[in-house]
Amino acid sequence: EGRKDWLRYLENSVPVPSRTTDRLGEAARKAGVYLVIGVIERDDESSRGTLYCSVLFFGPDGALLGKHRKLKPTGSERLIWGEGDGSTLPVFDTPYGKIGALICWENYMPLARAAMYAKGVQIYIAPTADSRELWQSTIRHIAAEGRCFVLSCNQYVNKEMYPKDLACYDELASSPDEMCRGGSAIVGPLGEYIKEPVYGQEEILLADLDLRDISSSQFDFDVVGHYSRPDIFQLVVNEEKKENVKWMNR
Repeated sequence: EGRKDWLRYLENSVPVPSRTTDRLGEAARKAGVYLVIGVIERDDESSRGTLYCSVLFFGPDGALLGKHRKLKPTGSERLIWGEGDGSTLPVFDTPYGKIGALICWENYMPLARAAMYAKGVQIYIAPTADSRELWQSTIRHIAAEGRCFVLSCNQYVNKEMYPKDLACYDELASSPDEMCRGGSAIVGPLGEYIKEPVYGQEEILLADLDLRDISSSQFDFDVVGHYSRPDIFQLVVNEEKKENVKWMNR
């Protein structure tokens, strides 16, 4: 039964690029927006059997700007997803600010956050399935630490949303009807809520962000500026794509 669920994952995964990403790009183009969306990515280049938890970035012209693969799957996620490398840690410079993302508990990796700050991220996307109150402390800390806006989209899921033929569906009987209560929120660069977390329902959060708030917030703290102390601390980030086979005659 577990193998059947694995095949379901494969069937619903997204090669990048593909017809699916073309459709997502077309939706971004029609709306005239920058689209940042999470997918289960299948790496068709090297192995059809490896999946990645990924974030895709699209421009308002519909172009696929790039992707970020989760660096370290958490807990039992390691049974499903592969690990990304430093080649997919992008921050994109847009007219609305520099946009980047870390996924869920990657945001507890201090050095990963430091890399994002060093790239000048201003609109920090933090998708998650962590509905604990502690997560709210995390995103508020990131906003204050990085002096950036944090947009954290948190899934709302109840048991009715699970397919009935899922191998472990019967095990859900003892679970609460609300499997993940949500908690999406938007936080400003001083760690204060611009949009309070939303629980118990699906909702779209809208807010006007003024990038001048970042500059004013950096007056007393700039994590990669006057607070960086490179004479004491240095971080080396390897952005090379990692491959286990190198072809010397190509």
